[in-house]
Amino acid sequence: MQLAIADNDKERLLQELQQANLKFQRVYPGDRPDRQPVHTVYGGANLFKADTCVRMGEIALKHLQTYAPDFVTFAKALQLEGYQQLPHKQADIALLTQKLDQLSGQLPEKDHTWLYYTVYNKIVRKLSTEAVEDFRIDFEDGFGNRPDDEEDATAIAAARELAKGMQQQTVSPFTGIRIKPFTEDLKYRSVRTLDLFLTTLLQHTNGQLPGNFVVMLPKVTIPEQVTTLIRLFELLEQAHGLERGSLKMETMVEATQIIMDDEGRNPLMRIIRASEGRCIAAHFGTYDYTASCGITARYQTMAHPVCDFAHHMTKVALGGTGIFLSDGATNVIPVAPHKGEQLTLAQLQENADSVHHAWRIGFSHTQHSLINGFYQGWDLNPAQLPMRYAATYLFFLSNYEDALFRLKTFVERAAISTLTKDIFDDAATGQGLLNFFLKAINCGAISEDEVLATGLLLDEIRSRSFYRILEGRRQ
Repeated sequence: MQLAIADNDKERLLQELQQANLKFQRVYPGDRPDRQPVHTVYGGANLFKADTCVRMGEIALKHLQTYAPDFVTFAKALQLEGYQQLPHKQADIALLTQKLDQLSGQLPEKDHTWLYYTVYNKIVRKLSTEAVEDFRIDFEDGFGNRPDDEEDATAIAAARELAKGMQQQTVSPFTGIRIKPFTEDLKYRSVRTLDLFLTTLLQHTNGQLPGNFVVMLPKVTIPEQVTTLIRLFELLEQAHGLERGSLKMETMVEATQIIMDDEGRNPLMRIIRASEGRCIAAHFGTYDYTASCGITARYQTMAHPVCDFAHHMTKVALGGTGIFLSDGATNVIPVAPHKGEQLTLAQLQENADSVHHAWRIGFSHTQHSLINGFYQGWDLNPAQLPMRYAATYLFFLSNYEDALFRLKTFVERAAISTLTKDIFDDAATGQGLLNFFLKAINCGAISEDEVLATGLLLDEIRSRSFYRILEGRRQ
């Protein structure tokens, strides 16, 4: 049967469509397979030392072991599902733990006891090895407005400490600084701090930046602020002999104007484009944003509905672009009200109750972020780190079976497409499924071997690219 559409007409139209499709794919390449830290820890620049991240891990681990010395106390403190069925007496808890230690790796994954035991041990291991994944040396809210001489001295001292940490290998896998915003009042101070810090750092490291180094620009409201930072990056790179593009940045979503501008448009994509490919993430500033919405201090929390609105608007604007998104911080710190060694039993109980209450708030906020697709958040104190990993590990392990089935089905579908010579054009969806497991592997929730059940090979998983996996299987 003869077709009605001539081959040359069809080819011309589909070539035009190809150009439009490729242009769309360049703008929206899908989720980036690079490692994204599960959190960013903020600390005032005046307090930063070469071993800050190591000390934070030690404090976090001691905090966990003080207020949850075993996985049963941990589950009860968070009131996790089924915690009422766990033993109450210390002897019974010790006996159960000993049994689980002997059977580790052989227990059914849907069992709550196995889950809480596994998560607790993973938290201990994480706090002992890599408690801080990302650290931001803060010259903004965590430092405040101080005399110029003091900020100059702090910028130099903090840069020297970072260089020392690089030499001693005590810095976090991701690191950077947060400078002051590029507002009229603070722009000169911000640029001077950036210049002093980077110049000092590069002088002490023979021109080497730390791995995954980034500069965070807070309170961004217009694209021109980002453009200015990029031009400054170019000047700094030229002055210090850095490869063009070495300096990366993050923006912050902290004001209503970055969600909707004076013309009723969402300006986030224009702000990202102004970075000329150097912006890798957008971080939500919970308290500045809620304040910009007129929310009083008492109700400025991550659970406020205005935060969800901002999150969804950010997702809509930047979804599929490869820009990492981070939620903000919980301001309820799990610190005990009573200090000292000679405390009464009543005071010890009040300390535990207070810490556990704060744990539940932080745990709930982190889970809410994860459910909404924000796989990163802020931590302000080492005492918050155990709950960061508790919520993260429980999220990944609780969703493991479902995600495993979905990715396995997708891999099988891809295999059929490869065998039949079809063009499998949905690699972005496969990448999104693969990224779930990559994120879980990166933070220590699961191992690479646990992903093999999807039908992927170890080398394919390590390629971190579903597109490369498809290409390899076609060849």
